[in-house]
Amino acid sequence: MALRLLDTGHEVAVCDIDAARVQQAVSAGALAAATPAALAAQACCEIVIVAVVDGAQTREVLFGPGGLADALPAGAAVMLCPTIGPADTESFAATLAERGIGCIDAPMSGGPQRARDGTMSLMVACPAALFERWQPLLQMLASRLFRVGERVGDGARTKIVNNLLAAVNLGGAAEALALAGRLGLDPAQTLDVIEQSSGQSWIGSDRLRRAIAGDTTPRAHMALLAKDSALALDAARTAGLALPVGDAAARRFAQALQAGLAKADDSALWRWIEAGAELEARRGRGSGNAP
Repeated sequence: MALRLLDTGHEVAVCDIDAARVQQAVSAGALAAATPAALAAQACCEIVIVAVVDGAQTREVLFGPGGLADALPAGAAVMLCPTIGPADTESFAATLAERGIGCIDAPMSGGPQRARDGTMSLMVACPAALFERWQPLLQMLASRLFRVGERVGDGARTKIVNNLLAAVNLGGAAEALALAGRLGLDPAQTLDVIEQSSGQSWIGSDRLRRAIAGDTTPRAHMALLAKDSALALDAARTAGLALPVGDAAARRFAQALQAGLAKADDSALWRWIEAGAELEARRGRGSGNAP
């Protein structure tokens, strides 16, 4: 996102715990800041884009030691891009508002390459005046800009609803392909059929094609869908809604984390399910039972 903004002529300052990422941005013309507060003190700092993993990291960046909030001037804006709980988003926005700082609730989707190209998706919720002020910037970052409303927190709600379905779809696709293997079918050929039939899903095709090709490069860590599906279930419980299918998908991802796959690409779910099924089959054969 920083590189994209530099390409479009913006002055950009960056702060990150990964020194290599900071250097990449600096090499492209960005300014470096040692802390979020130091970043907020830069002359160019009218809006800060927060792109971290979860609510705890967002809170640390905003309100922890050396955080943004106490250093940003009144009238500045903070754009929250992580997938976090709606209650956290609302709380952060309220605390920022006390300091005269606007909050754009804008969870992102699409991954690093689409962020670099300005073709990712943003689900935006904020007051109309704030949206109008920053709409040109948002459009430079996202070719798919969804204005979901003025109530801060609705961007977060939309994102966790989407990601719960992503977890359901990927979990189901991985199980279906594992079944195909047990039935003696070719995985790639089976996926060809699924992609042209009623079982198709974008995330299933994207992830399983990579897995079939042996591409294990982490693009979306398993821990992210585990976190996001858990957030969605928390929201469902608050709303008094039981989601047994979503719950099963969330448990599947939680189990993958327990198996040590937190930092693996989430496409690894298929091979992990396959390996578990094979282990159960071996146990069954060893005990004299049919698999």
